Amino acid sequence: MKAVQILLPIVLLALASSLASAYDPSPLQDFCVAINDTKNGVFVNGKFCKDPKLANANDFFFKGLNKPGNTSNAVGSRVTQVNVQQILGLNTLGVSLARIDFAPKGLNPPHIHPRASEILVVEEGTLYVGFVTSNTENRLFTKVLKKGDVFVFPIGLIHFQLNVGDGNAVAFAGLSSQNPGVITIANAVFGSNPPISPDVLTKAFQLDKNVVKYLQKQF
Repeated sequence: MKAVQILLPIVLLALASSLASAYDPSPLQDFCVAINDTKNGVFVNGKFCKDPKLANANDFFFKGLNKPGNTSNAVGSRVTQVNVQQILGLNTLGVSLARIDFAPKGLNPPHIHPRASEILVVEEGTLYVGFVTSNTENRLFTKVLKKGDVFVFPIGLIHFQLNVGDGNAVAFAGLSSQNPGVITIANAVFGSNPPISPDVLTKAFQLDKNVVKYLQKQF
């Protein structure tokens, strides 16, 4: 019994640590501006930190999110990210931002953010948005959003946005990670490098092998 009482706190602490590591950890200082020069930095949260005395306002600044992204592509959308790569001062703060531009009928294809939940607000246009829950229910939650409407996509779940209006659409998204990551489902499955064996995809998607090979050529 004594051994159990001693081991239980250790097990709980280890479990708490493993759960905490699935998200951006809380900072232990006011800020930690990322720096690529390792000579004068301390390694924290995937980035080296600049000496706080050398930090300046530009480390926390990004210009140009008012400019539309180029939507001349196969899906008719463009995501402009503002994460720790664009604002070095976001390092350790656990937040980032994105602007999504849509041409008429443009789509931000089904994708996931492995490290962040997302809250999206429509600035212009009308979007059909949704997410799918995990196995085995695979429930689909959808909504048609208009200007000023807000929708939340939980962390790690497949989600999408489609412009169903007649004109262009614009949305802004806040994400709960300095580096949320993105995995676009079709690109990952059919466009992996090297390609996934068609035998795997044929069985997984219940498709003819020629269809699978055709889809792989598209990515």
